[in-house]
Amino acid sequence: MAKFTETGLTFDDVLLVPAYSDLQPGDADTSTRLSRSITLSIPLISAAMDTVTEARMAVAMARQGGIGILHRNLSIEEQAQQADLVKRSEAGMVTNPVTCSPGDTLADVERLCAKYRISGVPVTDESGVLVGIVTNRDMRFEADQSREVRAVMTPMPLVTAPVGVSGDEAFRLLRSHKVEKLPLVDADGRLRGLITVKDFTKSEQYPLATKDADGRLVVGAAVGVGGDADQRAMALIETGVDVIVVDVAHGHSKGLADMVAKLKANSRVDVIAGNIATRAGAQMLIDAGADAVKVGVGPGSICTTRVVAGVGAPQVTAIHEASLACRPAGVPVVGDGGLQYSGDIAKAIAAGADSVMLGSLLAGCEESPGELIFINGKQFKSYRGMGSLGAVRNRERGGVSFSKDRYAQAGPGSDDNYIPEGIEGQVPYRGPAAAVAHQLVGGLRQGMWYTGCRTIPHMHESCELMPITSAGLKESHPHDIQMTVEAPNYHRR
Repeated sequence: MAKFTETGLTFDDVLLVPAYSDLQPGDADTSTRLSRSITLSIPLISAAMDTVTEARMAVAMARQGGIGILHRNLSIEEQAQQADLVKRSEAGMVTNPVTCSPGDTLADVERLCAKYRISGVPVTDESGVLVGIVTNRDMRFEADQSREVRAVMTPMPLVTAPVGVSGDEAFRLLRSHKVEKLPLVDADGRLRGLITVKDFTKSEQYPLATKDADGRLVVGAAVGVGGDADQRAMALIETGVDVIVVDVAHGHSKGLADMVAKLKANSRVDVIAGNIATRAGAQMLIDAGADAVKVGVGPGSICTTRVVAGVGAPQVTAIHEASLACRPAGVPVVGDGGLQYSGDIAKAIAAGADSVMLGSLLAGCEESPGELIFINGKQFKSYRGMGSLGAVRNRERGGVSFSKDRYAQAGPGSDDNYIPEGIEGQVPYRGPAAAVAHQLVGGLRQGMWYTGCRTIPHMHESCELMPITSAGLKESHPHDIQMTVEAPNYHRR
């Protein structure tokens, strides 16, 4: 075996070569495969990081046509609850609606509404029979929060529909009776589902939203390979997550391959596995049964793996190498990390990625769980690597870390003995995720226009990447000028 490989290239080292084009940017089709059975309208995934993706970000990403992967620096119960919030946020039909009983207090209902961000709940008796509904309208002018629900609810008979009602008929009933919620009942009057007018409104507002067969938003969640990984994965699958991401720093390992094989043998959920950075690593995960392979060892802006451990591979080369194994097997590639600009997304796809996972580009969004910080009159949000001391100490959740095993350091010992592979910092506040996604996808469409590619598979087949020098990189950025106003899709380094 040769001691030295070929030179590795990353995003700053290459440019897409312009080619003949017979399309406009708006003609480009950005739909892509996330995994063997899940398709996205846009190739964007929010990273499973505790300053990037919890329920709010996952909802925002799915509504735009991408997907969010819930981080695992949470207890099993908390992570499953986050997944449940996403699945209930835009449900088409809620098959297991949140309910209360006639004897519950208004304070109990208020807590339920706040937890699930809903405006009211059906009221059922001990046998599940629908007896009424209580909404914000019923509770708005009630000063005594200890009053029982039965005293203020709207009792039966209500406007209901049978299980299996069509979407058109459900909308007709909601509109003709001017109600916001339509309970679905069986022949015995038991509550079996719920349809809300907001779901129709959201479907019109977010036509590209990524949804499952039941009309619910799609969501993924990360698990590890040791400790509670089996229990965590099963809890998430029971909650209804659409894809499990088996997420470790060194994915070319027996533990990850075994976990993937176990999940595929015991469930029908799609499994994304990573991270790897070589063709051999990708092939191992394909052989284990992975439905997508996640690529990236050390490219993240807050990752220090390449300097702490001296290990990694520049991201464009890593993506290309993985694609050489994945493409013949029909397994999608997820490029995870290292992206600074929308043009990097186009480069990643041209190198062989089907989608990209974003950390720093989304950490500054309104929906990210990081803290909002004011510095010299400007707004920032906190952002940290999952290998950082802050993530390990996890003071926001009582000081218990659920992600140490990602870096194979889950054994006993104090934080002082932990070897960090990440840092903590801030990124500029960038507003709603929808606005950020619009700019990122817009840049990708421009790249597809310049290269004459109508689809992402077309980019895989025909795009050329030209290595450039440091002078070429300098020429690529604004130069010989003092920038006074930043564009929404460009920032100073």
